[in-house]
Amino acid sequence: MTFWKLFARNRSAVFGLSILIAIVFMAATAGLFYPEDPFGLAGKAMSPPGENGFLLGSDSLGRDVAAGIAHGARTSLLIGLVATFVAVMIGVITGAFAGYFGGWIDDVLMRVTEMFQTIPSFVFAILLVAIMKPSIESIVIAIAVVSWPAVARLVRGEFLALRNREFVQACHIVGMSDIRIMVGEILPNCLSPVIVIGSLMVATAILIESGLAFLGLGDPNIMSWGFQIGAGRTLLRSAWWVCTFPGIAILLTVLAINLVGEGLNDALNPRLRERT
Repeated sequence: MTFWKLFARNRSAVFGLSILIAIVFMAATAGLFYPEDPFGLAGKAMSPPGENGFLLGSDSLGRDVAAGIAHGARTSLLIGLVATFVAVMIGVITGAFAGYFGGWIDDVLMRVTEMFQTIPSFVFAILLVAIMKPSIESIVIAIAVVSWPAVARLVRGEFLALRNREFVQACHIVGMSDIRIMVGEILPNCLSPVIVIGSLMVATAILIESGLAFLGLGDPNIMSWGFQIGAGRTLLRSAWWVCTFPGIAILLTVLAINLVGEGLNDALNPRLRERT
């Protein structure tokens, strides 16, 4: 079966992909439907959903909640994708060198990886952003730093399992360099689990970014879902919509990404393909 046929067999994954496409479309068209600054005062404060021209209501300063969600989708997806890409690159390089060369290189790299894993991820991210000035760049760096160890351990295990296979030994015999063997021969055979874990890491990155923004450690000049929830947490009883709708956006996005990740695992995992 082809990849898409295997993926489509998982109805939950298809449902998650549909939600994710809708969220990406919302992020891409935010400037078209809401061209004004999402921080701008759009009208009467504390307007319930559907009143005074506000689809999802307004907050205590008269900012449009719907506009904030649309523009916040850009922030969450951008940070999630970029931070995950950086973390995957660091993890792949670290795990590849540790698994391929072994010996003292493996020991040193794995001890460093374990050191990062002993620190609670979210607390470490808070510390890094607090040390650096809160900004998109610092958040991306913090999320990448706390996320790469899982990828490194996964890639190391794959390289350990593949480095003594016949096709790798044949590459040594013909005189291929170690870097060429790692990048051109072994790494392509490890991409399936890396893609799956990377898709799930995007969801985790979005949650970490939302938590940082909720605590006031996000970029103060960029709208995000976490910022909206943090700004509306004191209004939960009198203006429930200020927190509820951004929270639903986070829930749907994380759920969709996790469902897509499960679908990718079903389609790319050779053991699962053999069972079907």
